[in-house]
Formats: sequence, structure tokens, C-alpha cells
Amino acid sequence: MALPHELKRIRLNLARSKEFPTGSVKHGYEFVAPLDASGHIDPKLWQKYREHCGVRRFWVGEEDEIGRLVHKPGGNEHARWMFDYDTARSDDDESGYRFGAHKFTPGEYVSISGDDGEMRTFQVVTVQPAA
Repeated sequence: MALPHELKRIRLNLARSKEFPTGSVKHGYEFVAPLDASGHIDPKLWQKYREHCGVRRFWVGEEDEIGRLVHKPGGNEHARWMFDYDTARSDDDESGYRFGAHKFTPGEYVSISGDDGEMRTFQVVTVQPAA
């Protein structure tokens, strides 16, 4: 099956922080999501192609974590985008802060709450076709 052109592979690198004053290319995420023309995640296309919406968390010194981009009810936006690494557990989920409102275009910043509960900021580095 050919993937639609709306499915994009998005790379996020850790942005500048107290711990990493220049950011880090060794800490981040690569995930696949359907984006609309303005760079926002399209929930209807996600529903249709969610089996293709995977995520890889890379963190120096740790094994990569492989999971899925999921859309769950609740939160300020009445739905939350999460990275789910084990469907049998919820304590490993990581939530994107206002992912539904953010544009995923290079240079933009997004925040993710890790499974440790700490909110970290990431920069969108690349957005490329997923196919």
C-alpha cells in the first residue's frame, strides 16, 4: 500500500536547556504523523493511518524506545497526543504538550513530558516524507 503524502517523518532534537546549553542531537525523537498543509497533526488522517504512525526515542546512554503515536481523550485540548511504548502499561507514556495546536515545521519548538514527568523542550529539525 502506498503511503499518503501527508504522512511525514518528523525529527525532534533536545533544545537548549540548563543541562544542555547548546541543545543535543543525541537526545530526541523521530516519529511519523499525518500533517495538514499548515503543518498541524491531522487527527482524521491519523485515525486512518495510525498503524504507520510510529515513534523512536533516542537518548544517549539508553537503548532506543520504539512505540506509537496515539491520540487519547482528556487534557486541555479535550484530546492528547502521546507516545506509547507499551500498550499494556501507561507509566511509560510520554505526552506532547499541546501537540494538536503546534506546527511541525523546521525551527519550531514543542514540549514533551517524559515518563519521568519532566517537561523538556525540543526543536523540530526535519520534516520529510515518511515513504
